Parts: sequence; structure tokens; C-alpha cells
Amino acid sequence: MQQEQATAQGTRRAPEPPIHGPEGFEGMRRAGRLTAEALDVLMEATQPGVTTEELDKLAYEFAMDHGAYPASLLYRGYPKSICTSINHVVCHGIPNDKPLREGDIVNLDCCLILDGWHGDSSRMAYVGEVPRKAQRLCEITYEALMRGVAAVKPGGSTNDIGRAIQTYAESERCSVVRDFCGHGLGRIYHDAPTILHYVEASYDVPLKPGQFFTIEPMINLGRPAVKVLGDGWTAVTRDRSLSAQFEHTVAVTETGVEIFTISPKGLHQPINPAA
Repeated sequence: MQQEQATAQGTRRAPEPPIHGPEGFEGMRRAGRLTAEALDVLMEATQPGVTTEELDKLAYEFAMDHGAYPASLLYRGYPKSICTSINHVVCHGIPNDKPLREGDIVNLDCCLILDGWHGDSSRMAYVGEVPRKAQRLCEITYEALMRGVAAVKPGGSTNDIGRAIQTYAESERCSVVRDFCGHGLGRIYHDAPTILHYVEASYDVPLKPGQFFTIEPMINLGRPAVKVLGDGWTAVTRDRSLSAQFEHTVAVTETGVEIFTISPKGLHQPINPAA
């Protein structure tokens, strides 16, 4: 959802990230797990012929049934409960009544508010049998996310995350989107620190225990440039190349990192039904 925008030129230093205690960790564990459970439901429902509007309704009903609320709904005017970004859509795709087609890849981005805490996560789903190049992009993007997560530790910095993601993605001849990035969250949807998915020498925030934030790299098969369509939300690759994204909400702990949004069903990585 509406990530902090950041560019390599003129990036502004974020305010001091908040530090959370045990109550925050417990609240985020509950919110993160519920968001992961919602995405499990959406992943299983993503099939050829299903509309993203149907998936959006499913997400809204899941939230209501579990005492939660979709953070994106009416956030800065956004009209839906989730974002559904298909093929060359980088992020913030708005659900509609167009059926998904065999071979599509779609990013399902969901943030639920539970007892005031935000759990934010996204995954790629395969729609039926997906071409190998699309599978490869999704695999690279997931690995880039997990390398970024593994770089989180107290005493490190945000550029450690960006370096891990950028180095791997570019070694696989893919590109890292610069226009959108991860963000701090907790009781606030978008907070400090800003998490860039590439190295930016002029912006580097120390990592300290108790910080909460998302890591959500957007990786393109082609060039990194994107443009936002006339609806003011939908971002697409300028060269029409495929794009993929995965996202976790994490915390810096005393010894490393905790992931709040792990799939209870092990569905974080997409599986091709035809494989």
C-alpha cells in the first residue's frame, strides 16, 4: 500500500524511528499473523476466471469476521481493501471486475489493523500455469526479500538491507525499483524508518532493537523505471516488463530479526499448480 516514495536524488532523512517494547511485539505478532492468514485465504482463492474485485471482497469479509479492518480502505482516498498488481503492474493495482487469466502473476498486498496494530505483507500468486520467466522473477524477488530480512540485526543499518537486495537482484540480471520503498509501522501505518531496497550513501539509518518496519522489494525483469497511471495509484513498468514484489513486516530484536507475517500454511512462496 502507498509506500513512502523515495528517489536516489534528494532523499530526505527520516525522523528517529520509534522503539517498541514487549506490548508492541505482542500486538504486532497478532496483527502480522492475522494478515498472513488473510493472504493464505487469498492465495488459495486466486484462480483463472476469478476477479480481483472478488478477492478484495474476500479480504474485507475476512477482516470483518476477525475483528480487524483493512488499513488501505479509504487511506488517502484509496477505494479498496487490498492492492492487486498483475504482470507489469509494480504496485497499488486497484481491484476490478476483470477476470484473472491463465498465466498471470499477481501481487496480493494486504495490511490489517488489529487492536490498533498494523500487519502488512504481500505475496505473488500464480494464476494457473505460469511461464518460466515469470516464475523465475517471482523466485528471485522472494529470495531478494529473504536476503534483505537476513541482513537485519542490531548494530547494522538500513543500507545493509538495500545492499543485500540490490546485489542479489542485479546479479540475476533484474532491476530494483527505486520509486517505492518499505516503511516503519506499528500503531501508525507509515512511519520511520524508510527502507530503501538499494544502497543510498546519503541515507543510512542505524538499526536498533524494537524498530518495526516492512521490507518489500519490487523487482523488474526489465529496467527499473515506473510510471503512475491516471488513477493516481497504479504504478507500472515503463518498458512493460514483468514486475514482482514480496513483503514482510519485521522487527529488529536484541539478537537479529523477527518476522511477524509468516504464512501459517507455508504459502508465502507461490506454487505452480502445473508443476
